[in-house]
Parts: sequence; structure tokens; C-alpha cells
Amino acid sequence: MRPPTRTRRPKAGAEPIDLRSDTVTVPTKQMRAAMAAAEVGDDVLDRDPTMRELEVRVAGLLGAADAMWTPSGSMGNLVALMAHLSRGDTFLAPAGAHVLDAELGTAAWLAGGMPRALEHDAGPGKVSPDAVRRAAGTAGPYYTLRTTLLCLENTHNAAGGAVTAPEEHAAVAAAARAAGLAVHLDGARIWHAAVALGVPPAALTVGADTVQVCLSKGLGAPVGSVVAGSVEFTTEARRLRKMLGGGVRQGGVLAAAGLVALDRIDRLAEDHARATRLADGLHERGWQVQAPQTNIVLVTVVDLPGTLRRFDEAGVRASAMSGKVRLMTHADLSDADITAALDRIGPIEPAAGTRPGGPHPLRRGAGRAPARPAGR
Repeated sequence: MRPPTRTRRPKAGAEPIDLRSDTVTVPTKQMRAAMAAAEVGDDVLDRDPTMRELEVRVAGLLGAADAMWTPSGSMGNLVALMAHLSRGDTFLAPAGAHVLDAELGTAAWLAGGMPRALEHDAGPGKVSPDAVRRAAGTAGPYYTLRTTLLCLENTHNAAGGAVTAPEEHAAVAAAARAAGLAVHLDGARIWHAAVALGVPPAALTVGADTVQVCLSKGLGAPVGSVVAGSVEFTTEARRLRKMLGGGVRQGGVLAAAGLVALDRIDRLAEDHARATRLADGLHERGWQVQAPQTNIVLVTVVDLPGTLRRFDEAGVRASAMSGKVRLMTHADLSDADITAALDRIGPIEPAAGTRPGGPHPLRRGAGRAPARPAGR
């Protein structure tokens, strides 16, 4: 049954407004020019000079000793987990983390880890130091599970782009290390967290042994992520990347776009502002909306498939996330696109998408953290 929304069909010939993800962006003219002019070499044999420039720059931004490019964030996470885990080791992660629910089980299948989800006891997308200490436990007999790793995520995608502040991250990482755990940070959108908090990215990596960051989410590169850590880690990581088929030849063509992408970090504030404007507009039209901290807007509805269908018919492309509608702002959108999206979506009848008497939908942190993401 379709929700009784009053969406408006776009004018004939109007382009759909794509709010599915910040990965739908296309390379800018500047990126394409940089890719065409990139100095290249065989990265598998001799290291590609442009790719190496990107790796060194990202390592510096993250406060790491070294870094390595990977084709995707999922591969970057997997390389880190393979380096940290032995077969049968347990690893901890906040419920709904990408490494748990959106990477096809490779953490268990290929890295050999036994995943354990931790409830968000410190706010959406966050776990407390006490929760980590309890879950880490103490060493038991040889036949019991051994917990060796904590995976964190900032921003937490499934929790609506929830941001973890430097002091919160550092406290959790310190608790993990005191318990003998290594720490991996999935920072696919750490750039968003840094901009939202007004801090350098390195302030959000303290205590992490390894960090993965994406260049194709928010920053607009066509492909690529970087995983960072110690020199010893990246030496092993190159072996693991090759095992997974991730070695590239003249990778500078791709790395050049990543270098341009890094120059766009500051403009993420525009995406955050547009997400807030979108959420405010939806709230005014009766939708139950979670206040965005970054560029992800989650909308609670009764009929998810019906609502997505109606949005699509109205010329607004959205995705599903943890039983909610997910809308994401990105670099290829303008203020006019947000206005048009709100006009096309229109108001909703209370019975279709709101819960009378519940918490104010725009109160930060209202509602429970989502349990299962639908991907990035």
C-alpha cells in the first residue's frame, strides 16, 4: 500500500535529482585534466610516482607513518583486518558498522575473524570505553575465543553519518589498547567528521593502528581509497593487496584524481549545510527526520518501498538504509536542487510517515541507532 504522500511529478524533461549517495558524483574537469597529465609508472614493479605522492599526502593528513592506495574502501578495510587478525580471532565493531553488514562477510571469509557487534551505548554509532573493556574480556583456556581487534567507524554511515569527537575516539581507542586490542578505524567519511568538528583529520585517528579513508565518497574522485598505518603495516599491506587482486600498473591516472579530491575537503561544509536545509524542509512538510550531523539525512516512514517508489516517480532518487529512506547531499548538487527536491517530494500525511507524540524529529540524537546499513 502506497503512503498517501502528495508528491509532485517533475516537469517533462526534468532531470532526476540523485540523492542516493555521495558516490554518484562525476569527476570534475580539473580531475579529468589531472588524470590526463599524470606522471605514471608501474606501481607493482617500481611504484607509480603520482600514486606515491597521494599516499604520502594522505599519511600526513592522518598522522600516519605511511599509506597505501586501494581500489575501494572495502578492500582497504579487508587488508587491515587481514593484517590484524589470525584465523578464529574475534573482532569488535559498533552495530551496523560497514565491516559487519556491508562488505559481504569478507571479514570472516577472507580475514578469518569472528565478528561481534557492540550496541551503541554512547550515542548513535558510538560505543563506550566500558563496553569495549567488557567485550574484550580476559584470556581464557586455549579453546575459547580470543578478542584481538576493535573496528571503529567515523562517520558511522548507518547511524546517519554520526560523528565521533576526538576525545570520544581517543578514550575508546585507549580502552581497547589497554585491553590488548589493536584498533582499526574505518574512516570512509572521516573528512566529513573533521569538517563538521572543525579539526584536522589526524585529531580523529589518535590511538588507531590503521585507518582507511575514501576518496570517492564526498570528495568526488571516480575511484580509490587509502589505508594508512606504520611502515611495517604498509609493507605487509602491499602483499595482501596483491593477493586480493588490487595491484595496479599505471595507477597515477587514478591517483591524480585523488590528489585533486583532497583539495576539496573544505567544501564538504556546503554538503552539510544543504543536508540540514533538506532535513528542515522535510520536517516542515511533516516527515520524521533525524537531524543530520554531516551529509546524510535519514527519514522514518511506514512504507519504505512505497515511499521510495513515490520519490522516484517524483524525480527524486533515494536509497534505503536500516529501514529508513536515506538522502545524501554531494558536490554535484546545488541549492536549487535542494529546493526542487523538496518541491517534488512535497508534504506527507501524518499517518504515513510520522509518529505523533514521539521525540522531536530534529532533536540531535533522537531515536535509536539503526541496526543494519544497506551499503554506502
